[in-house]
Amino acid sequence: MSDTSPRLVAFDLDDTLAPSKTAIDPRIGDLLLALAERVEVAIISGGQLQQFRTQVIDRLPETSDEILSHFHLMPTCGTQYYRLTSDGIETVYARSLTDDEKTRALTAVREEAERLGLWEAEPWGDILEDRGSQITFSALGQKAPLDAKMAWDPTGEKKNSLREAVAARIPDLEVRSGGSTSVDITHQGIDKAYGMNQLVEATGIPLDDMLFVGDRLDPDGNDYPVLAMGVECHAVHGWEDTAAYLDALIPTLPARA
Repeated sequence: MSDTSPRLVAFDLDDTLAPSKTAIDPRIGDLLLALAERVEVAIISGGQLQQFRTQVIDRLPETSDEILSHFHLMPTCGTQYYRLTSDGIETVYARSLTDDEKTRALTAVREEAERLGLWEAEPWGDILEDRGSQITFSALGQKAPLDAKMAWDPTGEKKNSLREAVAARIPDLEVRSGGSTSVDITHQGIDKAYGMNQLVEATGIPLDDMLFVGDRLDPDGNDYPVLAMGVECHAVHGWEDTAAYLDALIPTLPARA
């Protein structure tokens, strides 16, 4: 960073701020508000807005509109961007796939999952989801329990094989390994680095003054593009790691002028 303190701290959501698809712990809520008193706070995830709402926004402690105004929500890796206002969640932009792109993506991922033996006969909820700007394949279904998701593909081999097969079918679209059981499809060039660049445009804060916190900064992880673009990153293994890191970081940050 260009000086000792970041002006914006961005977070992955699942397995960074909370276990996959579950609500944040009250401790994380308190820490996010304390952070927002000092710097801009962004959340960038492959998940959709409803996830952000139920996992984070609805669980934040009572606070002022001024503090909430420093939150930046970037679902589907930044293809959608929302701010918190006194009237609720305000859309800044949403860049959706076309109907043709959605149809081709849905067809390709279903057919390749079936061919590879990765289509679950009895999933927990929908396997395929249209998130507007992103098509998401969730191998065990959107509502699968955490223990089943963690056990499904511990090495990432299944997800990576599916990602490669689908990418070959739809070369005009981006196909990425997402969460523990998911593959995401978006417009080309859409990953968390894209979301970070959108934050630069929106806030005027350069990448050198940003910090990213995530659990998948390994080369196959969906947080890796942020590390690869040169943003300072901090790797965590679960929300407890994140909480401990913020406990140490927040007292070092100057109060907002």
